[in-house]
Amino acid sequence: MFLHFVGTLWRSLAPGLADHLWQSTLFAAAAALLTVALRRNSARLRYAIWLVASLKFLVPFSLLVAAGSVFSWRHVPVAATSGMYVVEVVGQPFTRPLAVSSAAVPAHAGSAALTQLLPLLLCVWLVGFFTVLCVWIARWRQVAKVLRNSIPLTAGREYSVLRRLEELQASTVPIRLAQSDASLEPGVFGIFRPVLLWPRSVSEHLDDAHLEAVIAHELCHVRRRDNLAAILHMVIEAVFWFHPLVWWMGAQLIAERERACDEAVIELGSHRHTYAESILKVCEFCLSSPLTCVSGVTGADLKKRMVQIMTDRVVRKLNFARKLLLWTAACLAIALPIAFGLLNVTPSRAESPLAGTPKFENVSIKPHVDATNGVMMSKMMMVMKPVKPDEFSGMDVTGISLHWLIQTAYRIQETQLTGEPDWAKTARYDIKATVDPAVAQQMQNLNEKQREVVTQEMMQQLLADYFKVTVHQESVELPIYELVVGDGGTKLQSTGDMAMTRMNIGEIDSKGAPMTILTTQLSQRLGRTVLDKTGLTGKYAFTLRWTPDADEMARIRAAGLSPKQTEDVPTTPTAAAPPLITAVQEQLGLKLQPMTTRVPVLVVDHAEQPAAN
Repeated sequence: MFLHFVGTLWRSLAPGLADHLWQSTLFAAAAALLTVALRRNSARLRYAIWLVASLKFLVPFSLLVAAGSVFSWRHVPVAATSGMYVVEVVGQPFTRPLAVSSAAVPAHAGSAALTQLLPLLLCVWLVGFFTVLCVWIARWRQVAKVLRNSIPLTAGREYSVLRRLEELQASTVPIRLAQSDASLEPGVFGIFRPVLLWPRSVSEHLDDAHLEAVIAHELCHVRRRDNLAAILHMVIEAVFWFHPLVWWMGAQLIAERERACDEAVIELGSHRHTYAESILKVCEFCLSSPLTCVSGVTGADLKKRMVQIMTDRVVRKLNFARKLLLWTAACLAIALPIAFGLLNVTPSRAESPLAGTPKFENVSIKPHVDATNGVMMSKMMMVMKPVKPDEFSGMDVTGISLHWLIQTAYRIQETQLTGEPDWAKTARYDIKATVDPAVAQQMQNLNEKQREVVTQEMMQQLLADYFKVTVHQESVELPIYELVVGDGGTKLQSTGDMAMTRMNIGEIDSKGAPMTILTTQLSQRLGRTVLDKTGLTGKYAFTLRWTPDADEMARIRAAGLSPKQTEDVPTTPTAAAPPLITAVQEQLGLKLQPMTTRVPVLVVDHAEQPAAN
C-alpha cells in the first residue's frame, strides 16, 4: 500500500518537478542575459533581477498557468454532451477500448522507470538537503553564540555615529548595537529586530571617517532587507542543492548587493579613497561572516569591488530602451504562463457552474450479461432534464467498459488514455443512475457548455465513488490528425438536435451528432488522436461507409471481437466503401491532415472493480 502511494505520488510530482526545474533554469538564463544588458546601470537593479530569478525556484509557472486556466478551458473533445442523447454500437469492438501501445505514451513508461529509482533518488536528495541544512545551522549557532556573548552599546563613538546616520538616512528600522570580543567583521544579525555586531578590536584601527563609512554600509543592508533575501535564497540552496545554477546565483546576489551598498555609501558623500581604505582595514583585522544572511562589509570579489569603488564612473540611469526591455521581460514572464493556461488543453475538469458538484442517485452497477449470441451490443443514454414522474432522468448504460466511461467523463480520446488495469478494457457493465429533479431543473437554466461541465463532473464523481478511479495528466508528443473542412465545403446535414448515432464495423450512421462524436470514432479507428479544426458547432446527420484496412482490422481483433463478427467484413475497397481517410473526404467533405504535436494524456493511477450491487 505504501509503495503504491509513493509510486502514485512520484508519477504525479515527477513531471511537474521536471517542468519546474527547466523553466526556472531558463528563467535564470534570461535573467543573466538581462543583467549583462544592464551591466552599466545600478547594481541594485541587477540585484533585483537576480533576486526574482532566485525566487522563481519557489514559484512554479503552473500557478500562473492555473490562473489562466480559470478563465478558459479548451478541450480535445469526445462524445460527451449534455441534454438527451443515445449512442448505440452494434457488432463492433470500439466500446471495448483498444490497448494503447507503449510508443504512444513514452512519458508514462519513463515515469514507471523513474518510480523504480525513487527510493535511491529520495535518499540522495535527503542526504544533500540535510547536509546543507546542518552546515547552515552550525554557522548560525556560531554567530548566535557571538551575539549572546556580546555587550549592548548605548554610548561611545560607534553609537553616536550609528544614531546620527540613522537620523540622516531617515531609517525606520531601529538598530541595536552590540560589541563583541570575537574577530568577526562588523555585520547585521537578524531581520525584523536587527543587531549590528561590532568587533571591539577593529575600532582602534578606524578613524571617524572610516567608522562612518563602514556603519553607513551596514545601514544600507538593513534598509534593503538584504538578510531576508539571503535567508530565502539559503532555503532555495538547501532544497535545490543539486542544481549548480542555484549556487552560482547565490554568488551573484552577494556580489550585486555589496556593489549596491557601495554605490549607496558613495552617493551619501563618503570619499572613495576613504571608503576603500575602511573596507581593507576591516579585511585586515577581521574574519568574514560565515553566513550570507549576516550582512557584512567584506563580501564579494574584493579586488573587483576596489576597482569599482575607486573608478569614478557614472552609473547610468535607465533610458527608454532599457525601461522598455525591463517592462517587456516582466510582462512576458507573467503573460506567457497565463496565456498557456488559457490555450492549453486540460481534460481533467473545469469550474463547475453550479454550487458544489451534484451526484447521481440510486446508482446500480452490474456486470453486463451478453445475450446477443456473441454480437457486441452497447448503449449509452443520458437524460439531463426534468421529466414526468414515470419517465427516466439520468444515465442509462448497457455493455460499456470502464475504459470508455473514463474517456467520456474526462473528454479524451482513445489514444489519450493509458495506465488502467486490464479488466478496465475487457469487463463491461450495465449502469443505471438517476439525477435529482431539482438538479435537472437547475441544469436547464445553464447553457450547453455549462451543462456539459456538470455532466462530466457527475460522471467523474461516480467513477471516483464506485470504481475508486484516480488519475493524473501528462503531456507527450504524438502523431495526430487534424479534421478540417475540405476545399469543396462540408457535406454534413445540419439537424439542430441530438439524435441516434449507430456505429458498426466500417460504418457510422448519425441522425444528429456533434463533431465530438465523429472525431472520437475516427480516433478509435485510425489509432490516432483527431482534433476538430472544422469550426462546426452544430449537430449533423451523416452516413459514412468505408473498408477497414489491415491495421484497423488488427485493432478490432485485438479488442476481442469474435471471428464470426468479422468473417463477412469486406477487405477490398470499393467506390461505395473506399479507405477511411478517402471516405471522410468524399462522403463528408472533410479532410484529415496528419501532423505531430503535444497532446495531453490521462494516466489512470488506480481503479477498482465495483462491489456487487
